[in-house]
Amino acid sequence: QVQLVETGGGLVQAGGSLRLSCVASGTIFSISRMGWYRQAPGNQRELVATIAADGSTNYVDPVKGRFTISRDNAKNTVFLQMNSLTPEDTAVYYCNCWAATNPQRVKYEYWGQGTQVTVSS
Repeated sequence: QVQLVETGGGLVQAGGSLRLSCVASGTIFSISRMGWYRQAPGNQRELVATIAADGSTNYVDPVKGRFTISRDNAKNTVFLQMNSLTPEDTAVYYCNCWAATNPQRVKYEYWGQGTQVTVSS
C-alpha cells in the first residue's frame, strides 16, 4: 500500500500564492506519474497538472502560467506552486500517483485525502 499525505493548503487572498506538498510513503519500488487534481463544491474532480518520472509536465489551460508542478524523486514527493490565485481556484486539492509496491513493478493508482485551498476575493 502507498499512503499520500498532502500539506500546504489554507486560506489566501486573491493574487496570493500557496505551495502544496505531497509525500508518498510505504513499500515503494517505483513511482511513475504524479499529479494534482481538484474538486470544487458541486463539481467533479478535475485534473490540474501531472508530472512524469522524467520530469515532463502537463497542465490544464486554466492554470497554465500560474501553477508549477515539480517532484523530488529521491523523497517520493510532488509539489504544486500556485501563484496569482483567484477565487475560482478554491477547491479541495488531491495528490495522485501511480506506484509499484512489488518487484514486478506493476503499478496501481493512489490518492491522498485532500487539502483545502480557499481563495478569498
